Amino acid sequence: MEVASCAVHTGEEPFFTGSTGTGNVFFNHCSMSCVYCQNHQISTCGGGRQYTPDALAEQLLNLQRQGCPTVGFVSPGHYLPLVAETIEAARKKGLTVPTIWNSNGFETVESLRTLEGLIDIYLPDFKYWSEDSSLKYSATPGYPGAARAAVKEMFRQTGLLKLANGVAESGLCVRHLVLPNDIADTEEILRFVASVSTQIAVSLMSQYNPVYRAEEFVLLSRKLRPSEYWRAVETAEKLGLVNLLIQEPDSSPDNYLPDFSRKDTFSK
Repeated sequence: MEVASCAVHTGEEPFFTGSTGTGNVFFNHCSMSCVYCQNHQISTCGGGRQYTPDALAEQLLNLQRQGCPTVGFVSPGHYLPLVAETIEAARKKGLTVPTIWNSNGFETVESLRTLEGLIDIYLPDFKYWSEDSSLKYSATPGYPGAARAAVKEMFRQTGLLKLANGVAESGLCVRHLVLPNDIADTEEILRFVASVSTQIAVSLMSQYNPVYRAEEFVLLSRKLRPSEYWRAVETAEKLGLVNLLIQEPDSSPDNYLPDFSRKDTFSK
C-alpha cells in the first residue's frame, strides 16, 4: 500500500476524534477524479511510503498508544484486500479501538461484504445524485447507483451510530459536501438517506473551496455561499433527519485539511 501519512488528525467530526484526534491513514491515489479535490496532492500522484499489512498494523498500534480513540482509513477502496489484512494483523497484535472506513462511497456491495466484522464505523461521502455531475466533475460513471447501494450495505452491517462517552464505537455516518449551485442535488441525496433511516447520522459539510482544477468549471469556481449551506440544513430538517452535524459556513476550509508537507506525520 502507498501511504501519504499516518497521523493524529483533529479535523474529523468530534465524535470520532475525542479530545486527542483520530489516528488517520491517508492513502495515495483514489478511485475518483474530483476536479475540486482537497487532497489532490496525494490523490492524483504517488510519492508515499510503501507499507505491507504487518508494517501498517504497527503504525495503527502506535496511533492507539498515542491515545487516539479511533483509527481511520482515508480513501482506502483501491487497497481494500490489503486494508483487511492490516486490520486482522493489528487486532492480533492488540488493536482494540474502533476502525473507520472513510471513503468516497464508490464501492461495490460485494467488496464491502468482505469487510464485515473488520470495520466498526463507516464514514462514506455521498457526493452526487446525478450521473451527469459524477461524470463531469469526478470522471466516475455509475457513481450514484454505487453510492446508494453502498450506503444500504454499510447500514446493514453496522446500523446507527453508537457512542460511548461521546466517542463513536460503531455505526454509519454519511457525509455530504454541499456544493455551489446545487451541483450535487443535495435534496435528493438527503431524501434517500432519510428513506433508509431518519436516524442515520449525517454530517453536512460547508467547507467547499475552489481548489485544484475547480476554477476551470464555472459552476464550481467560487466558494459556497452561507445561504446555500443553510438551505441544505433546512432541507435535512424538513426531511426529518434528526442526527445532523452542522458545520458553520464561516469555518476556514484549512482547518479540515491535513498538512502533507510536514515531515513528522508518521508515527515513530
